[in-house]
Amino acid sequence: MLTVEKIGGTSMSALGEVINNIVLFERSGERLYNRVLVVSAFSGVTNILLEDKKTGAPGVYHQLAKYQDFHGPLKELVLKLKAINQRYTGLGLDLDVADRFIENHVARAQVYLENLSNILASGYVSQEGILLAAREILASIGETHSAFNLTHILQNKGIRAKLIDLSGFDDPRPLTIDQRIKEAFSTVKLEDCLCIATGYAKGTEGIMREFDRGYSEVTFSKIAEILKPKEAIIHKEYHLSTADPALVGIENCKPVGFTNYDIADQLADVGMEAIHPKASKPLEINGIHLRIKNTFEPSHPGTLITREYISKQKRVEVITGMDKLVMIDAYDPLMVGNVGSDLQIMKLFHKHGVSYTFKATSANSISIVIWENDFNEALIADLEAVVEKVTVEQVAMVCLLGTNMDQPGLLAKSADALASHDINIKSVGMALRKVNIQFLIAREDFKTAIIALNKAVG
Repeated sequence: MLTVEKIGGTSMSALGEVINNIVLFERSGERLYNRVLVVSAFSGVTNILLEDKKTGAPGVYHQLAKYQDFHGPLKELVLKLKAINQRYTGLGLDLDVADRFIENHVARAQVYLENLSNILASGYVSQEGILLAAREILASIGETHSAFNLTHILQNKGIRAKLIDLSGFDDPRPLTIDQRIKEAFSTVKLEDCLCIATGYAKGTEGIMREFDRGYSEVTFSKIAEILKPKEAIIHKEYHLSTADPALVGIENCKPVGFTNYDIADQLADVGMEAIHPKASKPLEINGIHLRIKNTFEPSHPGTLITREYISKQKRVEVITGMDKLVMIDAYDPLMVGNVGSDLQIMKLFHKHGVSYTFKATSANSISIVIWENDFNEALIADLEAVVEKVTVEQVAMVCLLGTNMDQPGLLAKSADALASHDINIKSVGMALRKVNIQFLIAREDFKTAIIALNKAVG
């Protein structure tokens, strides 16, 4: 059975486990083949190239964007990538070959970046397109490096591994991402080889323009959409669990066995991505099942996500949430009975490119919850110009998710669990289908709320 599989950056850094637990686990001979492994950069590499995903600490990209010398950071990058190469010599990586490859690759990238920098400095073109091209070039280095190393190691082990480099580094043709993928696989006999594909794919539309750091899952999804395997697999460093083990304790949660794409979307909406929502849609539309597996527990079947699954038992499948949210309450006594008040406010959110995760209304107010990173003082100023009062408060959200949890008493039981720990509910929301029940609470109550709900209804 053909499978298309994505390996995350943290898993890739444990390359020995990737080889033993993903490539070789319960496979030998011809069963090693008819697989496509789409690899992320080694852990931390894309942070060095672009910026730290969590802290925002600047990488090589920001040196170029600020008209500063980026040659020194590129030299440091090569040293760090060579240090990574050193880790895998025991697995069969030829250090001279790997070091020479990355030296040459970064040298070619430097030429492209110098050209972009010169054009940028001329002042004759807009920054946006030039800087986006720079991000694309830099991002591609990480996945090309990891894919080359894994392919080289497997080939040295006698496995028929084939590198599928989608970075298009020396290809000036204006191909779309789909065209590049189709061409790359057009002459490959999948049943005769194990394909190692870069998680970055070059295309005229620019994969980072829309997806930015979620690009590797989009590449994975597009490959699956084109090759149409029965099952696509994402290998992560953890199970998709009923609650966060770091919060509730590993003994108080378990892997989610089955769920559907709707719940995957709900998870993404609260920052607990099983898969990027724009990467999941092609899989869902094409009826391709998605399995989430733990790289470090290969015998476990993981979580199977399908389009049709509905739990036979009424139950909560996942308890999750996030604590980096802001609630914006717009109050105006003229709202009541006034058609279009909501539209007027939402147009301002659209103007500032701010999406929301929760909304509640009353006669004279509308409360909207957004990610703290999206908070914008200009948005608040615009809101204050059209309503009487705007209140901003930092909050957290805890959620109950499930494909079939429409049961009497669940809301009351959940609220009682929170109240028993002196947690005040600021707001609560659910849509008619009741696949996601959301509670807004104070940030300092977040961990206690997750634990309380997990004990009460998990």
